[in-house]
Amino acid sequence: MSKQELVVLDQAGTGSCCPGLAAAPLDEGRAAELARVFKALGDPVRLRLLSMIASRRGGEVCVCEMTPAFEVSQPTISHHLRLLRQAGLIDCERRGTWVYYWALPEALARLSALLQAPTAPADAVDRR
Repeated sequence: MSKQELVVLDQAGTGSCCPGLAAAPLDEGRAAELARVFKALGDPVRLRLLSMIASRRGGEVCVCEMTPAFEVSQPTISHHLRLLRQAGLIDCERRGTWVYYWALPEALARLSALLQAPTAPADAVDRR
């Protein structure tokens, strides 16, 4: 049996393991990691694919159902899905000849927490 030590990520009870962008400047490693995720989301096809997968009732969708929604080839769709997987946003499972995809809720929650703006005090100046 392994004797690996578990790290407690959320001691403050905030529901987030990592501070938001406004909490502290990112170090170089964290910025590079996040840039890979944002780069994956920076393509309209990948963003639509993630949306189709994440919004799917039942939580998963077959690649055969996504391909007709795009004017690109099936290999191109597979390429985009692979980049979303490498970014840690989705996962998949092969069932026979088809591959089924689902979003990773914890990854989406981490992104949401990262982008969450801090609550401003009531007397704060509006900077819009």
